[in-house]
Amino acid sequence: MVFGENIKVRKRILQLIDGLTDEEFNGTPSHGGWSPKQIVEHLALMECRVATNIAQELKNPESLRVFKKPISVSASPLVKAYFMEYTQPTDMHLSIPEVKEKLHASRNYLLDIYESATITELRCKSLKHPVFGNVPLIQWFRFVGFHEKRHLRQLKRAVEQVKSARVQLVSTSE
Repeated sequence: MVFGENIKVRKRILQLIDGLTDEEFNGTPSHGGWSPKQIVEHLALMECRVATNIAQELKNPESLRVFKKPISVSASPLVKAYFMEYTQPTDMHLSIPEVKEKLHASRNYLLDIYESATITELRCKSLKHPVFGNVPLIQWFRFVGFHEKRHLRQLKRAVEQVKSARVQLVSTSE
């Protein structure tokens, strides 16, 4: 199943943010970096970008047919990640339900693109990746899951840090 791992990883992401307060969700971790909200917002932006790029490439009659690539390594923190500016999260304060809606919308968009194409089209056309070169469109759906898996580790650390900062703040005010 193309989306099996994606579903599992998304469920873990949603479980991680469910118990957070608005302040924790939008709070910057003590080590710096993105807030939990920014990480999750980035995931929604990336998923939308992938879906948009696949939709455009499906219309390209000159799209290259290429061999499958080892995209599963993209979940590893050892592989250098390339940040695309259009997936930059905002500093805007958003609630957990607002960001969950963005995630839901991005997933529905990706599913719509998948369902609008034939397996043959998805296997015979490709899209360029900054590390792997041209990747068959069919692999991009799984890539979204690997990308989320990579950020799941980052999200866990950010959640732990904003929660521990809140505990420290409460204990010093007593």
